[in-house]
Amino acid sequence: MISTTHESILSLTDRVALVTGAGQGVGREVALTFARNGARAVIVNDFDEARAAAVAQEVESAGARAVVMATDITDYDAVTSELEAAVGELGGLDILVNNAGNAGPRTADASFDPFWKTSPDDWNAWLGTNLFGTLNVSRAALPALLESGAGSIVNVISDAGRVGEPHMAVYSAAKAGVAGFTRALAKGTGRLGVRVNAVSLGSVRTPGVEAMIADPQAVESMLKQYVIRRLGEPADAANMILFLASGASSWITGQTYPVNGGYSFSS
Repeated sequence: MISTTHESILSLTDRVALVTGAGQGVGREVALTFARNGARAVIVNDFDEARAAAVAQEVESAGARAVVMATDITDYDAVTSELEAAVGELGGLDILVNNAGNAGPRTADASFDPFWKTSPDDWNAWLGTNLFGTLNVSRAALPALLESGAGSIVNVISDAGRVGEPHMAVYSAAKAGVAGFTRALAKGTGRLGVRVNAVSLGSVRTPGVEAMIADPQAVESMLKQYVIRRLGEPADAANMILFLASGASSWITGQTYPVNGGYSFSS
């Protein structure tokens, strides 16, 4: 619904959000951004309970209620049970951000085997959180989102899923799968009041890439692929996610927005 009041069109006043993978990096920044923009409550998910609890404290300091959901999102039964309890406690759910993801161990000199040298055992780690985790949480959250009448799902993907990364074929496939899922689900839920969009990220300065960006030469080489010659920051992603979660984007669904410093068209 488009706001007709004088409050910010990015306001999340009285909204309840679930952010997966919120214990660090982009997810943490999203949770805090929601709290700073009026969200009534944020469900902070992370498989690491200590990380989730620490961010929950920050969320409450920023003015929103926080509920810790220390659940591995690849476990559908656990996700369903824990989310049902959280939604019951908070009285509803309006926003879901499927942020949790796994790009595997990254180091400055990391090399990934080509696909033809991998096996199904290698694929599971990439598909589990990135694709099946998104399906699990979305399925568990949709009854409450549909009940809200104006729900929003934002799926965080990677430019690997849009342009393909030759040494990350299965990861690329998982993220491309989420992009396709975003479009399909948007068509299925749009007339029922739930919008679904995706944000596609380039390289963002998070704990997951710390080892890789510790080498200044590696960073310099990587940034040659970016029109804007800097790494992304968690706030770059969180600002777009806030827009897509808010009433400012009430006529937008089924879209994928690159937030990537111009990576996809850099020469």
